[in-house]
Amino acid sequence: MFKRLSNRFLPLVSNDIGIDLGTANTLVYLRGKGIVVTEPSVVAVNQKTGQVVAVGAAAHAMLGRTPGHLVAVRPLVDGVVSDFEATEEMLAYLINRAQGVSKKMLGPRVVVGVPSGITNVEMRAVKDAAMNAGAREVHIVEEPVAAALGIRMPIREAVGSMIVDIGGGTTDIAVLSLGGIVRAKNLRIAGDKLNQDIISYVRSEFKILIGEKTAEAVKMAIGSVIEGQNREALVRGRDLITGLPREIILTDQDIREAISQSIDTLIESVREVLETTPPEILSDIMRGGIVLCGGGALLKGLDQLLSQWLKVPVVVADDPLTAVARGTGVILENLELHRDMIIEHEDDLS
Repeated sequence: MFKRLSNRFLPLVSNDIGIDLGTANTLVYLRGKGIVVTEPSVVAVNQKTGQVVAVGAAAHAMLGRTPGHLVAVRPLVDGVVSDFEATEEMLAYLINRAQGVSKKMLGPRVVVGVPSGITNVEMRAVKDAAMNAGAREVHIVEEPVAAALGIRMPIREAVGSMIVDIGGGTTDIAVLSLGGIVRAKNLRIAGDKLNQDIISYVRSEFKILIGEKTAEAVKMAIGSVIEGQNREALVRGRDLITGLPREIILTDQDIREAISQSIDTLIESVREVLETTPPEILSDIMRGGIVLCGGGALLKGLDQLLSQWLKVPVVVADDPLTAVARGTGVILENLELHRDMIIEHEDDLS
């Protein structure tokens, strides 16, 4: 009786928060309000004092522009915690901001999305960082599962579904059925790798050094994996020969050439997962198609290219950037129903 009452009245004294903890961006879902925070996963630290001076968009604006005593860092690399203290500070800031004026007496119950296939130690780091940031209770879910729930795929039914979640640090490829992952592959080719490909290409072909923010901006503006776009963008950087500022025009063909090897690896990885998928589930995927989500799904023509090479229908999810965060919200709406999809820290991470 007490447990039923406590579960019934818990929302009055504690918030439920879902976090898509991404390498590039972190999204926070507040139960009853939806997605309330979307911030770059960047923390600026004063190296003299060790204090955090900015988090999120304010810190992201400092990337490549900090004086000697300030450093802007990404606390997550390839989807996992690389700087524990910075991650903790970032989570504390985001949780407090998400709760805002509706802060409750108890700390929030938190569901965090992580890449599939990360180790128990890496999961423990995420859990500890969230607990130290003020969470009362932390549950961890694999991002492809959360994304599938977020876009309302029928993953609890006896029907096979396939999702490709292309984030900033990692790409998760997963085949799901009956509430679990049947086949999965996680690779370190995602948005950040494509940015580095563009930086390397511009350095090699034009002898110009550009920053990561510039590479990302040009990728989003004219990036495409199919012919016939005829788009171009002005890019400024430092001439490696003279050391002076210089500007050039990049075309969509340049971007396509720069990222071609990474895109080939991505397509091959999806093919590998399909090749090991049971035939019955494969026939379901042929009917339902592969769904793309995450920021990388917005790369122009990627769905068409995948469909052309794999001979399977490929579609981009509605609002692909928020799929994982929305999925954590679905879990929070009925935690008991989705408990089998959660990696329980009390058991699996002990």
